[in-house]
Amino acid sequence: MTPFCAIDFGTSNSAVALAGAAAGDAMRLAPVEGAHTTLPTSVFFNTDEHTREFGRAALAAYIDGFDGRLMRSMKSILGSPLAESTTDLGDGSAMRYTEIIAIFLEHLKRSAERCSGASIERAVLGRPVFFVDEDPRADQLAQDQLEAAARSVGFKEIHFQYEPIAAAFDYESRLTEEGLVLVADIGGGTSDFSLVRVGPQRMARLERKDDVLAHHGVHVAGTDFDRRVELATILRELGYQALDPEGREIPNRVYFDLATWHLINTIYTPKRAAELKLMRHLYTNTAQHDRLMRVVEWRLGHALAARAEEAKIGVSAGGETMIDLEQVETDLRLAFDDAQLVDAGREETRRIVQAARDTVQAAGVAPGAVNALYFTGGSTGLLFLTQALAEAFPQAQAVFGDRLASVATGLGIHAQRLFG
Repeated sequence: MTPFCAIDFGTSNSAVALAGAAAGDAMRLAPVEGAHTTLPTSVFFNTDEHTREFGRAALAAYIDGFDGRLMRSMKSILGSPLAESTTDLGDGSAMRYTEIIAIFLEHLKRSAERCSGASIERAVLGRPVFFVDEDPRADQLAQDQLEAAARSVGFKEIHFQYEPIAAAFDYESRLTEEGLVLVADIGGGTSDFSLVRVGPQRMARLERKDDVLAHHGVHVAGTDFDRRVELATILRELGYQALDPEGREIPNRVYFDLATWHLINTIYTPKRAAELKLMRHLYTNTAQHDRLMRVVEWRLGHALAARAEEAKIGVSAGGETMIDLEQVETDLRLAFDDAQLVDAGREETRRIVQAARDTVQAAGVAPGAVNALYFTGGSTGLLFLTQALAEAFPQAQAVFGDRLASVATGLGIHAQRLFG
């Protein structure tokens, strides 16, 4: 049997499902970093050692202080003008973002091939319901860019499947009777919803178009909550929303850029750094400007974003944590709790819940007819968010899949039906 695989290229985490050695063998998740079957979607171009690291190794190298360029959330730029532009790798060289995506896909492909012991040229790739909200042309461009990246690393036969549909396949494999499930796939970059009719009698059908009653999604998810947390806490210590001597708010573009992963490096250019240095007179509290300049000069932007993400995760199921900003200033620590997280992400939560409601409404189905809410994606670990969604569909049973791997598992099920 010619080998094949399924790839969940996620905004925050990725995984690969791999075919067994013989026809009919169950799909399995391939180890993609040591024994791990999920891989943080990260690439670090290490200019000190002239290497490329991926996943946890990429994050560790960056945190350890090696010089270079860390790339995360690459999926979120597909379909945007930025995707075909070039970015500095930290050593004077530059590369298109789509080429970096191809490098990451190649790493996943090689990991799968090491596991299978053979070359793999056929693949199912997951995709969100919308790469780009309310822009069909840009959305198609995003899929085309992802397909081109996959072909450039040696995949010859490529099929796409919506990620929430793949999650529905995983859920369906456990059912004993027919039902209506609203799949909530809430990852790092997008929140995607699909209302799907599922059941054991439907599993064998390759064409499931008639079982999909509605798709909908919004480009709001985990990284947006990270951004809100950073703006509400860390960046206030650097002057965000502070007032100048005239009582006007200090220009805030630098803070929004600092809270956006793929824009952080734009702050480090000599021109931008010089402009920020000249703004010192606007700060009534000059300690805030001092901190901002340390972040710029010491290139701590990604480290601060990581602290915000860690704080979000730390209180995601309730409780409180401390945000350690010792890298910026000695003894600088901030208390953070779940109530602050809920408040910071209130608008994002509202938009995600509304997208779920819109999905069911688009299908012409009453909310009470939904039998189950199936949660998958890393951000479904946010208790307040899943509770808000459950409250919108009080008759539905809340079911939690593997947050990081159920989409890959479902894509593998689809790949087996196509290629097996």
